Amino acid sequence: MSHPGNNAGSADRSLGQLVAAATAEMSALVHDEIALAKAEARQDVRRGATGSVAFIVAGVLIVFALPVLSFAAAYGIHSLGPGLGLSFLYTGLGFILLGILLGLFAFVKLKKVKPPRKSIASAKQTAAVLQGVRPHPRPAVTAGASRPAVTGSTQADKALEKAPVQDKASAVARSST
Repeated sequence: MSHPGNNAGSADRSLGQLVAAATAEMSALVHDEIALAKAEARQDVRRGATGSVAFIVAGVLIVFALPVLSFAAAYGIHSLGPGLGLSFLYTGLGFILLGILLGLFAFVKLKKVKPPRKSIASAKQTAAVLQGVRPHPRPAVTAGASRPAVTGSTQADKALEKAPVQDKASAVARSST
């Protein structure tokens, strides 16, 4: 038989047992949440991959359909009366005209693109502020000294320069006696 304090519904469990049980349940909950997130991510990746493949196949089919539609347009124009050569010429000129119109549309849209003024202004302001900042002097370590030699102009720096240099072994020996 199990100890009554080990049952989850027992009212006479100690505080330590309750904390341990809560910690274990919280850990299990976190692990389950992580497992759920991983499963959802895998499912989303699969859906994304499937959608991407379908999009690529659709694009390839459209590219293959363009020549067929071009021939259909040329033969459709031919059935209206002009010769076959003129029908293909009209179809080709129509594609060129559509290309020029689309190019002009793209040019107008791209001409409206402006540089990110706010970001540039913020970067210039940050650069201006940082130009006036000087780095703190870093202490230079001299050979054989236990403390760094500081070159500065403050009174504390000058006091450190005048203080005698002791090695670590003698300082430890004095502190242990």
